Amino acid sequence: MQRRTFLAAGAAALAAPSLAAAADSRVLRFTPEADLAVLDPVWTTASQSSQHAYLVYDMLFAQDGEFRPQPQMLEGYTVSADGRIWTMTLRDGLKFHDGERVLARDCAASVNRWAHRDTFGQAMLAAMDEISAPDDRTIVLRMKTAFPVLDALSKATGNPCVIMPKRLADTDPFTQVTDPTGSGPYKYKADERVPGARVVYERNAAYIPRANGTASGTAGPKRAYFERVEWAILPDASTAALALQRGEIDWLLTPNADLVNTLRANKDLVVRVNSPLGSISCMRFNWLQPPFDNPAIRRAFFPAIVQSDYMIAMNGDDRSRWRDGVGYFCPTMPMANDAGMAALNGPRSIDAAKRALEQAGYKGEQVVLLAPGDVPYAKILADVTADLFRRVGLNLDYQAMDWGTLVQRRAKTDPLDKGGWSVFQTNWTGPDQGNPATHVFLRGNGRQGSPGWPDMPKMEELRNAWLRATDLGVQKQIARDMQSLAFQEVPYIPLGQMISPTAHRADITGMVEGQVVFWNMRRG
Repeated sequence: MQRRTFLAAGAAALAAPSLAAAADSRVLRFTPEADLAVLDPVWTTASQSSQHAYLVYDMLFAQDGEFRPQPQMLEGYTVSADGRIWTMTLRDGLKFHDGERVLARDCAASVNRWAHRDTFGQAMLAAMDEISAPDDRTIVLRMKTAFPVLDALSKATGNPCVIMPKRLADTDPFTQVTDPTGSGPYKYKADERVPGARVVYERNAAYIPRANGTASGTAGPKRAYFERVEWAILPDASTAALALQRGEIDWLLTPNADLVNTLRANKDLVVRVNSPLGSISCMRFNWLQPPFDNPAIRRAFFPAIVQSDYMIAMNGDDRSRWRDGVGYFCPTMPMANDAGMAALNGPRSIDAAKRALEQAGYKGEQVVLLAPGDVPYAKILADVTADLFRRVGLNLDYQAMDWGTLVQRRAKTDPLDKGGWSVFQTNWTGPDQGNPATHVFLRGNGRQGSPGWPDMPKMEELRNAWLRATDLGVQKQIARDMQSLAFQEVPYIPLGQMISPTAHRADITGMVEGQVVFWNMRRG
């Protein structure tokens, strides 16, 4: 696998138009990995939608930097002795961006909508009798059995359990909410939105941060020091890096690996790892369409997968930026194990994959690979996969598009000739794949699950057993069983772990580690 190079990077950057200077101490200018395609963080798991969510919404509970749940919108809560009745009291003075009070009924409706979409929420819904709002500030959650409610309501990524007005939360969870009215520290500026170029937020003057605690993870006081947060969408990696060097943006979320050393040498910049658990790269199959409705064809690719090819292509040779030998749970987290890893760590062979495909009955069916041209890392994943697919003899249809289109397209269950798809690549934050409760791509709930729609009843049984288990040793054994099953059923193929640095201007201080959030930060 040849290392990806950007031979014309410098010339392209110098030819790019200059952004306005970002010297205004009241404005934070940020460049995400891709444009904001969906405003509803319950409808999609796209990371840009989660980052948007933490600007405009708030949550009942949040996770600190040690993944411990903490009250966020709540003054307090109590739990019955049997763990089945949760009584939560809202903080006083909370208001939505439209000036309306945040009421318990808004929260109950929001939790209910989220629970129908989120992987952890669906398990909570199955264990729940009801959620009610007996008065304006009290939320009562009645469970059939004891359940890790705090962990569910505080989960930080994927689909965070954000609170929106009841009028919006009553929307069908499988229909997008397009009105981003929340109660968070910033308001979305629809009048300044420029698709493909710009997203703008202004500080919510009515927001009341928690009076105590420390900003950590997504928890603690959310103090908004900037009057505005502006997202500058810069798909070209060298253009984005040059904009950071010039001071035209303040924060470049994921600089291209080829440019990291150049940025690190600039005394006006800080380049550091914000999340030591990084992200896990994944090859996701569509189980609804041939040829990947056949598990033997999905398994046939294992001998040809070289995780280091993907990691080097994205991150270079520096082993501090990536890890291979990665299974179905995030490395270094408690559920990580070696069950079935011979499929990825044994001898690699394109010829073995070809033979396995032939034996599995592959007859030349077309394979549509979705590739996001405006997200460099995801584009590289798609390019490496395209090369592999061609070498093993697949009838490949490589379709390039922007990330926003891909997010919409991957939700389609139609056949290929009607706009469907076969494979896409993405990255999940490490904590998302830390355990079965939050691991979206290990769900086996078919069409009720995420794009790809694996139907794995046994996986669902194991997941439910893990949720019921209270002993860590038992949980670890169940995770081993789940990983063994995943290597047989193949809901996706793990491609390695990226530990990518982020880069920002040196005068930006207070950045919270672990998550992409915009509170607590200031200039100087």
